[in-house]
Amino acid sequence: MAFPQTPLDVRTELQIGGAWTDVSSYVYTRSPITIERGRKDEGSRVDPSKCSLTLNNRDGRFSPRNPLSPYYGLIGRNTPIRVSVPGTESYLALSGAQADIASTPDHASLGITGDIDIRVEATCDWYTSQLNQTLIGQWGVEGNRAWLLRIYGGNLTLLWTTGGLASAAFFWDFTLPRLPRRAALRFVLDVNNGSGNLATAAYWSTSISGTWTQFGTGTGSGVTSIFNSTAPLEIGPTQTGTVPMRAPLVGRVHRAEVRNGIGGSVVANPDFTAKTPGTTSFADGAGRTWTVGGNAAITNREYRFYGEVSAWPPRWDVSGRDVWTPIEAAGIQRRLGQGRKPLDSTLRRRIPSDSTVLAYWPMEEDKAASQFYSPLAGVKPLIVAGSIDYATDTDLPGALGLPHLHTGASLWGAVPGPASAAGRWHVEHMVNMPSSPGSATAYMDVFTTGTIARVRISLGGGSSHVRFDAYDGAGTLLGSQNSTTATTLYGGWRRLRLFCEPSGGNIRVALTWLTPDDQPGFFIDTIFAGSIGRVAYVSVPSLPAALDGIGMGHLAVFNTSNTSIFNLADAAFAGDYAGWRMDRLAGEEVVPVSLTAPPWESERVGTQASDTLLGLLQSAADTDGGILYERRDRLALAYRDRISLYNQAVALPLSYIVDGEVGPPLEPAEDDQQIRNDVTVTRSGGSSARVTQTTGALSVADPEDGGVGTYDESVTLSLYLDSQAEQQAAWRVALGTWDEARYPTIRVMLHAVPYLIDEVLALDIGDRLTIASPPAWLPPDLIDQLAFGYSEVLDQFTWDVYFNCVPAGPWTVGVVEDDVLGRVDTDGCTLNGPISSSTTTVNVATAVGVPRWIDSATYGSMFPFDIRVGGEVMRVTNIVGTALSQTMTVQRGRNGITKAHASGTPVVLANPMRLAL
Repeated sequence: MAFPQTPLDVRTELQIGGAWTDVSSYVYTRSPITIERGRKDEGSRVDPSKCSLTLNNRDGRFSPRNPLSPYYGLIGRNTPIRVSVPGTESYLALSGAQADIASTPDHASLGITGDIDIRVEATCDWYTSQLNQTLIGQWGVEGNRAWLLRIYGGNLTLLWTTGGLASAAFFWDFTLPRLPRRAALRFVLDVNNGSGNLATAAYWSTSISGTWTQFGTGTGSGVTSIFNSTAPLEIGPTQTGTVPMRAPLVGRVHRAEVRNGIGGSVVANPDFTAKTPGTTSFADGAGRTWTVGGNAAITNREYRFYGEVSAWPPRWDVSGRDVWTPIEAAGIQRRLGQGRKPLDSTLRRRIPSDSTVLAYWPMEEDKAASQFYSPLAGVKPLIVAGSIDYATDTDLPGALGLPHLHTGASLWGAVPGPASAAGRWHVEHMVNMPSSPGSATAYMDVFTTGTIARVRISLGGGSSHVRFDAYDGAGTLLGSQNSTTATTLYGGWRRLRLFCEPSGGNIRVALTWLTPDDQPGFFIDTIFAGSIGRVAYVSVPSLPAALDGIGMGHLAVFNTSNTSIFNLADAAFAGDYAGWRMDRLAGEEVVPVSLTAPPWESERVGTQASDTLLGLLQSAADTDGGILYERRDRLALAYRDRISLYNQAVALPLSYIVDGEVGPPLEPAEDDQQIRNDVTVTRSGGSSARVTQTTGALSVADPEDGGVGTYDESVTLSLYLDSQAEQQAAWRVALGTWDEARYPTIRVMLHAVPYLIDEVLALDIGDRLTIASPPAWLPPDLIDQLAFGYSEVLDQFTWDVYFNCVPAGPWTVGVVEDDVLGRVDTDGCTLNGPISSSTTTVNVATAVGVPRWIDSATYGSMFPFDIRVGGEVMRVTNIVGTALSQTMTVQRGRNGITKAHASGTPVVLANPMRLAL
């Protein structure tokens, strides 16, 4: 028998010694497991997830410092923990590790050399660039590689070879559309489309057996073929030889198919959904035998919490016979929130991440400093002399305070040699020269071990020149190059680049500069004969008076040429999309953050401020208006963007009249906790905009005039443009003046309605739930809510889930040309006379200057639609008249209400178009 007739199969596991250990038998049932996720009632931001439970510790195994514990030295602060229940469908669980895959040996039917059709149904991170995830392919060692399908940073890519060599592989990319958490992808390759070219196409669906929607198509020059590899077909093959390496996806694979030909015969089709949990080998419908390897597993476990145990407090009764350990585990957000140190500047964090950097001096020391240190191991501080004002210039967005150098100041820095010469080098730094010197003035020297022993950069000249001179080891001038159009080099922070690289059998030296928004100012280069060598040291010679007060910072030397690592970082990534900022920060800080939607569809944010990691992530989330929360299936943050909250399908439909679907108490809140009708939004470092709601029941008007008075709010956001402030303020007013009762808590008793378990397991933060057939003492309309958080209590025979909700109404936004959501409401229409509870012919009058209702004769295809009159919803099937007075034919009581209405009662659309942010 199933739950609740039998105990709920709650599994609690600790990661002990690198392996997950089931400790469910030690969890006391006298204290139910309690889990909290997402926003609490009235909360504006997500708190760390929590899981409370009590462990039987009579044998001392959960005392970390007990030498007799079998877990001695293996558990302690921040030991990972996860809690799960069984689902009804199995899946292949993949961790992303190279060995954790499913595979089938090569077979004659898999030797597809012509057209191929590949399909995979999975639940994973579709958009994060921190995971280069392979889906399926025959991708053996070099020389034995056929094809591979992968996702990376929001792209779906097919790679294939004609000769087995990855070094000569072909590839085709398509940008992924907005996908649900679980989706199926399909990629087809037509090796010869009949016109002498290859063709590709990509599709998505909600399942592998569903209707496919095409999202990409392309044609390549010439025909192609696929190498007949003898490698096994793998779900999650490793793509070696790349940086970063592509590894199996992190998440779930439900089903997969490979077809010989587009829509052709199926040669492999593993279906993990119907397999018994724990299965390690099986034959698919095409006869291929699949084996699950490493720590990959076929399982049906649905995780309700994933976090860390930070404390193991021992407790016992006076007799000492009952010993227990109550623990409260928390999600990753708790640990990340412990640190209070703001992250370094964007340049300081970005530049050391370049694998070719040899030396780097940020030059962001405070005012009492006497040297410029390097964060790179083995690189000594810059030797400094003369007058330097430290931490003086704060005008560069991507840096903290940078120094000004005065007459006679000098700098000298040694550059450690690379392990092997790259045959090219690159020196780059930030410079701020208020105006051009009257004549060419030596500014910086770069000394190398090559034929060109020294390159000198000079600033200024009669026409605001910038130049470089190249000298050999004896000091003989080998050549020069200058620009006569460098006027805009001066008067603000600029980026100077000097690099050297091979050019045929010669040497090419180039000098360029860019503005912080990456606009090039000039480019000059010259070809020399000889060898390149490496950079040995850099210096600023004794600074001439003509350059007094020059600002300088972030001096770096690279074992490559023309690197782009400074790009955007000097402007503190102003103009990032919110999702991209989160993704980049996650990569830089090595913190997993899942993006549940295309990052390029989120709001653009301003400069990246000096703040903690969580502060920066939350700032981006606040600007976009989405939800930053914690995953429940692995130790990671996740971001749900604002757009994904719009116009959702119902994830959990409930009915009040069905016992147990809506547990007591169902208590609507008619209060002013969320009212905001006067909102000012300020762009951080920029302008402000104010929006007020002046009409309606929740307007700023005094109560005696039909409003509620002023409920104001002032918010500062990281916006890219001043013009975004007004849009943001209007959106916040729309949310804050939504006139509907709130349902802070909706309870579902799963022990009473176990048939809802699958829907509840699938529902996540931000999903939509509804309650039909509310009690007669509440409004008759569907109770429509978004679950921004929940708590649940898991016991042996009871399972309660309490959803923390907000109205879904303001998140239902207009869609152009949609039959329901694309209709603009009229303004100022009333009943032109009273109607009874049974009247089906209604005369209405629209105010002068206000658009009238459409008429059936002209707009017949746009009927029917719903209106609301005095709380009753009516369906309009016909309208006669083209003047302000019109006659409607209606069907009454669409929401269960039928009553008489007085003349002058307002007539409005039941579902008017509302503007999104």
